[in-house]
Amino acid sequence: MSGSVFYAKIHHMKDIIILMGGQGVGKGTFARMLRERHDYKYIETGNILRESAKTNKKIADIMQRGELLPFEMLTEIVANNMDTQRDCLLDGFPRTLAQAQWLVKTYANKFNIHVLYLNVPAEIMIQRIQKRIQDGGGRADDADTNAVRKRLDLFFQETMPAIEWLRTAPGIRFSDVDVSGPVDENFKNILTALGQ
Repeated sequence: MSGSVFYAKIHHMKDIIILMGGQGVGKGTFARMLRERHDYKYIETGNILRESAKTNKKIADIMQRGELLPFEMLTEIVANNMDTQRDCLLDGFPRTLAQAQWLVKTYANKFNIHVLYLNVPAEIMIQRIQKRIQDGGGRADDADTNAVRKRLDLFFQETMPAIEWLRTAPGIRFSDVDVSGPVDENFKNILTALGQ
């Protein structure tokens, strides 16, 4: 396959932009800002799961305990929401190394995958979650400090290995984006990473 033919093939593929980072890094905010600029198929697994939990007791119980959904359940939900005809924006997936490997293996030949690791020190994550609670926003489990700590621990145990693997995974792009500053500045950094 010559370079130009290969380029044409790559060029016609849609993008998957993956927002990764711990709690309180602003994934939801930046996802909204990106969607205001472009018509992405938005796959926010947390939201999809919270909706599913209303009718699915098994999912509700797992989420109540602050645990991650079983691999097959989650990958099936993600696969059912993917649309190869549109650019997709993924928020909240992958969360584990196995999920990251599944995503790359399943979609790297169907999409141009670009991982944005929204990098914020843990102390800032905690401050932001606390601020979110004080402002009356956030999620029900944000108010429970133990649940917040547990989610942060889970992030470092489960998600960091996925991020580290994706950093050098073949066939995808990876950008480490500093989002510890003010929102506008952070968003500029994201757009720069996306080449926009």
